[in-house]
Amino acid sequence: MWSIFKDENVYNEKSIIGFCSFMIMVVFAVFDLATGFFGKDLVINEVVYNSFVWVTLGSLGIAGVEKFKGNGK
Repeated sequence: MWSIFKDENVYNEKSIIGFCSFMIMVVFAVFDLATGFFGKDLVINEVVYNSFVWVTLGSLGIAGVEKFKGNGK
């Protein structure tokens, strides 16, 4: 378990965090559609949702740039 936090590992932590954040946004969207279907509003604080958007864009953006840059290896 702790080997994923070392500097040299096979996992890209930024991609993992970005994917988890994106999946939380997808879950929000599915619940919003489901509650809308039943005629209710799903109230999500805009600051919370925007935070997930920024985390997703930031972590996946940085991971993408590192992939094309070559990461110095």
